[in-house]
Amino acid sequence: MGQKRYLLVDGIRGLAIVNMVAFHFLYDVYMVYGKDPSWYSRCPVHIWQQAICWTFILIAGFVWRLGQKSNLRRGIFLNVCGLVISLVTWAAVPSEAVWFGILNFIGTAVLLMIPCHRLMGRISPGAGMIVSFAAFLLFRNVQRGYLGVGGIFRLNLPEWLYRCKVLTPFGFPFPEFASSDYFPLLPWFFLFLTGYFFYAVFEQRERWKKAARVGIPALSAIGQKSIWIYLIHQPVGMLLCSLWFS
Repeated sequence: MGQKRYLLVDGIRGLAIVNMVAFHFLYDVYMVYGKDPSWYSRCPVHIWQQAICWTFILIAGFVWRLGQKSNLRRGIFLNVCGLVISLVTWAAVPSEAVWFGILNFIGTAVLLMIPCHRLMGRISPGAGMIVSFAAFLLFRNVQRGYLGVGGIFRLNLPEWLYRCKVLTPFGFPFPEFASSDYFPLLPWFFLFLTGYFFYAVFEQRERWKKAARVGIPALSAIGQKSIWIYLIHQPVGMLLCSLWFS
């Protein structure tokens, strides 16, 4: 980002990674080691988990235009990291294996935006942001077999979509599919697009840009190293748990 680096964005990402480390450590304690199997199903825990993921995805969309020259390399790198995590979790703890987790999603979204950018650039940023977020809400329950927004309406999707295994990364998991971290393109690509369009809105406001150049002590530095922290935090957490509960 050079001189245009928005340290506040790094700080928000840093806060998200700190929360993710804490969340995954507690997940290991309560779920993997069985100290409280009901922990993950509690509403506050779900809200916490979703807030972390939403933050990462929105920021990934937001910074896409800032890193256009390196997006091909970054998208490939994130997908490779996601594949490594899948293989390691499958080998170490098969019941907690990660298939198409958040790194694979963000990496794929980054790559997908390369051919889509020219078309998306023709859309009004404000309208694009609103429509993208509305589409995210509409497709929120696609994994459960339907489209809908709250209790307003519900449209059941054809069952054949969920019998075709190759459609699992798109948001149509087959019945036997299991992943401890699953972020398919639907609905999450629409949230990525929301961040992408928000950047265009943000760029039109000088006061916002000036404020965003102010960092958050410690968190902004952590945010700039988030990918490396993400890659090492689970092995470290599992090691601590194994020492603690051995």
